[in-house]
Amino acid sequence: MTDLSAVKAALKSQRIETPSWAYGNSGTRFKVFAQAGVPRDPYEKLDDAAQVQAVTGVAPVVSLHIPWDKVADYAALAAHAKDRGLVLGAINSNVFQDDDYKLGSVCHPDADVRRKALAHLLECVDIMDATGSRDLKLWFADGTNYPGQDDVSARQDRLAEALAAVCERLGDDQRMLLEYKLFEPAFYTTDVPDWGTAYAHCLKLGPKAQVVVDTGHHAPGTNIEFIVAVLLREQKLGGFDFNSRFYADDDLMVGAADPFQLFRIMHEVVKNGGLAAETGVAFMLDQCHNIEAKIPAIVRSVMNVQEATAKALLVDAAALTAAQRAGDVLEANSVLMDAYNTDVRPLLAEVREELGLHPDPVAAYRASGWQERIVAGRVGGQQAGWGA
Repeated sequence: MTDLSAVKAALKSQRIETPSWAYGNSGTRFKVFAQAGVPRDPYEKLDDAAQVQAVTGVAPVVSLHIPWDKVADYAALAAHAKDRGLVLGAINSNVFQDDDYKLGSVCHPDADVRRKALAHLLECVDIMDATGSRDLKLWFADGTNYPGQDDVSARQDRLAEALAAVCERLGDDQRMLLEYKLFEPAFYTTDVPDWGTAYAHCLKLGPKAQVVVDTGHHAPGTNIEFIVAVLLREQKLGGFDFNSRFYADDDLMVGAADPFQLFRIMHEVVKNGGLAAETGVAFMLDQCHNIEAKIPAIVRSVMNVQEATAKALLVDAAALTAAQRAGDVLEANSVLMDAYNTDVRPLLAEVREELGLHPDPVAAYRASGWQERIVAGRVGGQQAGWGA
């Protein structure tokens, strides 16, 4: 039997990191639909993130993206976050938007471009120092579009050199999280296309280098929970970028496309100790809210992660182990399905009420009047988005 008090304690201590860019205008390669009330600077993004934390109680960490969240005084930004009950999480680098990076950044054949890209990564570590952030998250759009365009092995050498330089710069309590992506924007080769490539680089770099699993960055049919289990076993899972995809990297709300997959992932996380703070796994959202309202969508995404976690915590571990050891295939599957098919919404409502929160975060946000205030008050200036 599952200890409900332990389940509740785990849910109360859960921490989900929200991305600053999800509060701004974001979209697809074809169109970004602007919305009224969107933040105009990183400070207003944190104000919105504080509303998510206020109604969920489990989202006090906010990830920044540089230069989208560039400010003159990062210590002041960290203080602004603290005043609103938040802390600043991962610092995300950007070496994919400048024209210089057309043929790559740290893997570019031109040494001058590589130096520029590395300088930006090291600048991000400086920002980590100023904000107290633990993690530097790296995603590279580097790759090639045509056979013969560049030397595949040489590009791996350039990548390894840059990653080593970044790791050398990190402080004792800081980490580098390396993200991978199957394809896009490079269509022939991608320099970090899969978890194996990311793991191989991180393994050589030591404990400061960890792998990030973006749930939208895999080929169709990939068993993501297997990847999660292996990386946890090897103590190389640094964190997640939670989202959903139907086709390519859609960056839809987590759990929107396949909630059963999210449950299976969280089952491996729970079973392998990934919820424990000492493992250091960062549970971050990485989503693009293009047609839906920003803050309610983020609230809903946090709730989706909570629901998958609650179901994973309800798996009868003893019964599952017994069925597995007995070779009872159907019973083992049934144990998992019983947990997945449990309606955990009443349980989570109880958890929230015990935390002094409204049992329905979406209803609480609507009743707060925050959306009406920001629509009325954020008039003038330039809304934040992928280019600012």
